[in-house]
Amino acid sequence: MFSKHIPVWTWASAIVGWLLFLIALKFSHPMLSVALGLALGATVVSAVHHAEVVAHRVGEPFGTLVLALAVTIIEVALIVSLMISSGETESTLARDTIFAAIMIILNGMIGICLLFGSSRHGEQTFSLYGVNAALATLAVMAVITLILPNTTTTTVGPMYSSSQLMLAAVISLVLYGAFVFVQTLGHRDYFLPDGPAHNDEEAHAEPPPNAIALTSLGLLVACLGAVVLIAKQLSPTIEWGIAAAGMPKTVVGIVIAAIVLLPESLAALNAARSNRLQTSINLSLGSALASIGLTIPAVALVSLATGWTLLLGLDFKGMVLLGLTFVVATLSLGTGRTTVLQGAVHLAIFAVYLFTTIVP
Repeated sequence: MFSKHIPVWTWASAIVGWLLFLIALKFSHPMLSVALGLALGATVVSAVHHAEVVAHRVGEPFGTLVLALAVTIIEVALIVSLMISSGETESTLARDTIFAAIMIILNGMIGICLLFGSSRHGEQTFSLYGVNAALATLAVMAVITLILPNTTTTTVGPMYSSSQLMLAAVISLVLYGAFVFVQTLGHRDYFLPDGPAHNDEEAHAEPPPNAIALTSLGLLVACLGAVVLIAKQLSPTIEWGIAAAGMPKTVVGIVIAAIVLLPESLAALNAARSNRLQTSINLSLGSALASIGLTIPAVALVSLATGWTLLLGLDFKGMVLLGLTFVVATLSLGTGRTTVLQGAVHLAIFAVYLFTTIVP
């Protein structure tokens, strides 16, 4: 139930996050890194709260689009800032982060939503039309971005030439724009639940006043900005910790994707537990589409402007896991009904992905 005032902790955490970031620019201390990590978690939770307030004000499916775009802006800003600061050494960061985002969303996020939602409410249902449209669009974008670069011959290696990269960026942006049009204007009913949500006070609660919604929108922007800057400030520590643990550098992409997707993951889980699986799936698939549709054009511009190499093609193991993920997602989400079994299957794939990334 949304209140008619803004909880203190939701704006206080953003202020604390910004203050700690400014302090970290001048001083360096292990305890400060710990404090930044705690502030990052608190700011993410605050961002979820403000995004849900805004989403409840504008209604579905616009509400899920607000959070998906907000989270993807974090991802794009973080990847681009790391690319600019690190140069050619981060040539695989975009690929690793996008692949990690797809695996986290389609297997981790959807898996846990199906598992927890079905264990609490039994069989859950959703509209097939929107899911089919989203999966088809996502599959095309993923193949063009992460697999096709391995097959081209103009350049040597898992990369596109400049003209090919520009084409991939334009196609990704156009497909995402077409999806947003269908979701919000063309066929909005495809992304609405078939029936009313049961036992969900939040879904039937009175929308917050415009003043509260606008304030939450401003605080959402402030929280997301703090998340980007704190994550960037912590990135050297994260990379050092991963290297010290003897893990592959690709784990950095998983950590970045996990950080930026945390707000959306929590919101999707809350919706599934409230028997609003349609909202959970809209959030999940919309975020995956935005992750490719907005990130690839941004990193392509950086690559073309600087002349840096951008490696996009996955290795054979990654292509196998990506293909398996889309096959299973098509089957498990192809009936409009879900149980705990589908959730367990997706989580099993996610566990294999994590383990084989850490232990290649």
